[in-house]
Amino acid sequence: MTSKAATYPTRAAVLAAAAGVPLALLVGVVVPQAWYAGLAWPAAVLLLCAFDALTGARSATVTLSAPASASVGETLDLTLDVTVPSAPSRVEIALAAHPLLVAEDDGRSWMALTAGRGAALLPVTAIRRGTASVERVWLRWRGNLGLVWKQRTIDTGVTFPILPDIRPVQNRGAEIFRRHALQGLMAQIDRGDGTDFESLVEFRSGMDRRAIDWKQSARHSKLHAKEFRTERNEQVVFAVDCGRQMSDPVAGLPRVDRAVSAMLLAAWVALKLGDRVALHAFDSRPRIASGLVSGAGAFAELQRLAARIDYGADESNYTFALTTLAARLTRRSMIVLFTEFTDLTSADFLVRAVSRLVETHLLMVVVLRDEELEAIVDRPPVDADDVTRAVTAAGLLRDRWVVLTRLKHLGVHVVEAEHDRVGDRLVAAYVDLKRRNLL
Repeated sequence: MTSKAATYPTRAAVLAAAAGVPLALLVGVVVPQAWYAGLAWPAAVLLLCAFDALTGARSATVTLSAPASASVGETLDLTLDVTVPSAPSRVEIALAAHPLLVAEDDGRSWMALTAGRGAALLPVTAIRRGTASVERVWLRWRGNLGLVWKQRTIDTGVTFPILPDIRPVQNRGAEIFRRHALQGLMAQIDRGDGTDFESLVEFRSGMDRRAIDWKQSARHSKLHAKEFRTERNEQVVFAVDCGRQMSDPVAGLPRVDRAVSAMLLAAWVALKLGDRVALHAFDSRPRIASGLVSGAGAFAELQRLAARIDYGADESNYTFALTTLAARLTRRSMIVLFTEFTDLTSADFLVRAVSRLVETHLLMVVVLRDEELEAIVDRPPVDADDVTRAVTAAGLLRDRWVVLTRLKHLGVHVVEAEHDRVGDRLVAAYVDLKRRNLL
């Protein structure tokens, strides 16, 4: 940990030196031959500043502690321990925060010291995924006379990863399981309406009559029915568009981060239900193409891969991305595509690429509701500009509805949800498709 020192005058020193200017002018006018006597005041201030700089505390040590990792949107506390020997009662702190972090009050704070030591918690908010760092910390305090600032720049080199927000998985995963009774559903979908023969059982009221095995019923003199189980190890591929339009914020977080959180929640449920999961990310070209993983233990690998999804500035190339993805799949799979479109041109490319994909695979498109446009349409107009904005927003929403309707006519399952409910809606749609044996 390296440190750099700097000393410079305070406002009080500047004002004190400036106060001697009228006196120097007066001496120069009244006693011209002794004009140099007017410099006595600034010289005295300069000497006092030098004395203030050379006395008192002149060194400092800082220990910065950060969490091992953080989630997007999470506010975390950085712990700062400061030691300044023979220092005054408090020091001012400033952090060089990474662009991925937003610190309160620009990372500035005052810390009270007791016997030259103190500690503080500095809250910062992680706004995007990546590797965040706090490269340096600035400390400064006034000298004993209050005429100079003594500043120390200390390099910390603290780094930590900002991962996709998995709090919905941790907090809402169990809740979703309880609400949908997925533990019971696992037994239900394993045995009942599948296509793989499981066992021959005595026919009971409520069972599908088409499942009756008449040959075995005649042999046993009782009605017997075939019981089937749903196929396991189905392939679920999550394709995340990380292009320019997905970088737009929704309620303070980019759309791609909302999509990644929903993807992780659905992937966790899919792994729990015995399916195999893969991740595909793209913008102008494919960026991440993982293999299929299975088992609850593979969730950590998906989380690590999701942390690598970057924020793209390029336009999304649906044709290239989905064609590449289809070429890697050797059997019918469920493809969950997270995307966003704001113009009919990009939407037309999406529809064309999807029309070829649905011939072989089961496709689900997940989009976030444009709550900003809906709010503009619903807001009562006050002036002519409000009317213009409302008409424009209504036109954009109409175009969006047309595109989603075209996708549904192609056989695509569309999930359009609010940003805070997209994970729940996606899981419900996935469970419904699995219950109906459409995978």
